[in-house]
Amino acid sequence: MLRQEGNKLYRRNDKELLLIEPWGKNSLRIRATQRHEFISDDNSALLLPESSDAKIAIRGKQAEITNGKITCIVTDTGVLRFTNQKGELLLEEYDRTRDMYEGSDKFASALEIVPRTFQPRSGADNYKLTYRLEANPGEKLYGMGQYQQPYLDVKGCVIELAQRNSQASVPFVLSNKGYGVLWNNPAIGHVTFGKNVTEWVAESTKQLDYWITAGDTPAEIEEAYADATGKVPMMPEYGMGFWQCKLRYQTQDEILEVAREYHRRGIPVNVIVVDFFHWPHQGDWKFDLDYWPDPAAMVRELKEMGMELMVSVWPTVDGESENYEEMRELGYLTRSEYGKRLGQLGDACIIDVTHPDGRKYVWDKIKKNYYDLGIKIFWLDEAEPEFTGYEFEHYRYYLGADMEVGNLFPKYYARMAYEGMEAEGQTNIVNLLRCAWAGSQKYGALVWSGDIDSSFRALRNQLAAGLNMGISGIPWWTTDIGGFHGGNIYDEAFKECFVRWFAFGAFCPVMRLHGFREPFKEPLGTTGGGKHISGAENEIWSYGDRVYEICRKYIELREAMRPYIRELMAAAHEKGTPLMRPLFYDYPEDEKVWEIEDQYMFGPDLLVAPILYEGLRERQVYLPKGQWVNINDGTEYEGGQIIKGAAPYEAIPVYVKAGSAVAKAIEAVPGFGKA
Repeated sequence: MLRQEGNKLYRRNDKELLLIEPWGKNSLRIRATQRHEFISDDNSALLLPESSDAKIAIRGKQAEITNGKITCIVTDTGVLRFTNQKGELLLEEYDRTRDMYEGSDKFASALEIVPRTFQPRSGADNYKLTYRLEANPGEKLYGMGQYQQPYLDVKGCVIELAQRNSQASVPFVLSNKGYGVLWNNPAIGHVTFGKNVTEWVAESTKQLDYWITAGDTPAEIEEAYADATGKVPMMPEYGMGFWQCKLRYQTQDEILEVAREYHRRGIPVNVIVVDFFHWPHQGDWKFDLDYWPDPAAMVRELKEMGMELMVSVWPTVDGESENYEEMRELGYLTRSEYGKRLGQLGDACIIDVTHPDGRKYVWDKIKKNYYDLGIKIFWLDEAEPEFTGYEFEHYRYYLGADMEVGNLFPKYYARMAYEGMEAEGQTNIVNLLRCAWAGSQKYGALVWSGDIDSSFRALRNQLAAGLNMGISGIPWWTTDIGGFHGGNIYDEAFKECFVRWFAFGAFCPVMRLHGFREPFKEPLGTTGGGKHISGAENEIWSYGDRVYEICRKYIELREAMRPYIRELMAAAHEKGTPLMRPLFYDYPEDEKVWEIEDQYMFGPDLLVAPILYEGLRERQVYLPKGQWVNINDGTEYEGGQIIKGAAPYEAIPVYVKAGSAVAKAIEAVPGFGKA
């Protein structure tokens, strides 16, 4: 039975309740359940939309609902088909039954496969949900978050819907056919973008819930998605320059000496970082005063040199922490289904950031021991969180089982710090996290790509990861320049990888140097902040004079581009526009750019062709229409052609639109714009 209630279309058929409603411009939200009602929106990524006047027509067992450029057709058997304003088919459900809908161009099937399958989980009010859609021939798909693979187009991929170190499930996908879909479900699962079928699976859930939008360009689709899930704040000025980091500065004296050396050399550093295990115990959320005797004075001196201090915060609580017993009693710790809580991560357990009182408890500790000292930016590490073996079925939160709500953890973790900082009157908030889910961006989440290895192979993966994160609605993204694991500072092969990565980093939303370099340094003591090893030096002068000059050149370039980067950050804040994006974002009408996965645009005026393989000294570059100038030598090219881009050790191929403001700024930087 079909019925209309206001601008909502309902269909009841036996045990399934289906709801379709407008949700923002040119967009619809679809929900289905085999329970008696839909669940609340507590776990939804979607913001409440502005009211919209959808057109609904019910004709017997069939119906249509139209909102702007998108129409959903409900067939007589309940199968859904989506079309755009031109009547072109965008997407339709996969139905293989004897009772296929009237007008279908497919033959009735004995397979009896329905699009929406709810398999009850024994003894629970949950289901394993499988949702099937027809696969479009020749379709290209982008987004879905960050995965350690080199594929920009995820068509043909099987993608796990789960959070891991270096993997972020942000389940929004953009199609070259002119639509975007958000899988609005935080359950653990997977999606298969197959040749024969698209199949979304949630292992434990109460309902089907997704959002779909239609648009004439990728930008229109992306902006609708940002309107639906939220936009980043405006990036503060200190976020736009160079960030210095390593694993790990062991003492207050060490980090201050590094900062002073950068200052003496006249090299601008906007953010410098105190990494993990600077505390007495995990879960104390404070400095170990044996190694960091006067944090307030440290923060003041750094600010005088123009540097903000970012401090690593972990969600882990050691059994020896001064806060453990109280947090256990109050129920602020993630639970294990069986066995002891301790041991979730080494000798520690994980805070439950889905608990509102738990978030406030932890923020109050952070405020007292860090924020009140003048620290206004935090590194919220372990944001997946990194349970041993990622045994999702073994953990439970305040909001429910990990299997049902687990992908929400990084979003609530970001929310914890954001709302605490906002309550203190801070604006333009940014915090660094190792993971995200849909909507994390509105809580000031800058996501980095996790503990990747130091190799060209890893660098290739980061290009695809960064571009797909931008498409997924996370415009603030960065990597550990040079990778995290490995990388001997005396190894010439690693130095080549490092300089290529450093140049790439200058054209990422945030330019941040980090890594666990070799050879390692021994611990300074046996307790608290002294008992952990450190990596080798990771400052730009640590790699020899040749590397130093290259790094200094790109830091100066980054500073010269600051007005341009400020404009890109404003576009991200106002419209959700990704800073780094595939070429098709700016040139959707050019069929060739949809095939290019190893170049990208950094804003509308810069085309970047990173060097992703060792030993490469030139590469092919496709230039879209227009006039382009090589920033390295000033040579001008007519667009619409493939050229050979020179890639000496000192530079990667980058091209700027002739006559643009950023082109003039780059010309003034020593080492660039010289014919």
